[in-house]
Amino acid sequence: MSDNNKQVRTLEGRVISNKMEKTVTVLVERQVQHPLLGKIVRRSTKLHAQNDLGANEGDVVRIAECRPLSKTKHHRVVEIVTRAEA
Repeated sequence: MSDNNKQVRTLEGRVISNKMEKTVTVLVERQVQHPLLGKIVRRSTKLHAQNDLGANEGDVVRIAECRPLSKTKHHRVVEIVTRAEA
């Protein structure tokens, strides 16, 4: 019995590398409040994602969590939000 109504976690980030064959590196930035100072600090995470849509460097993409595809790859490119300017 499969559960098709499962919520999939999606993130939005910028492609910073597409040098691998079917994989892109996506930089996901978020803003959090510093626990002691209260200042808003920018934090970032680099994630590897399966690139079936042909996203290039500089594109803003939406990625979704999926089953592990390799040792470091656990996300898939769902849509290309904006293309990079050439």
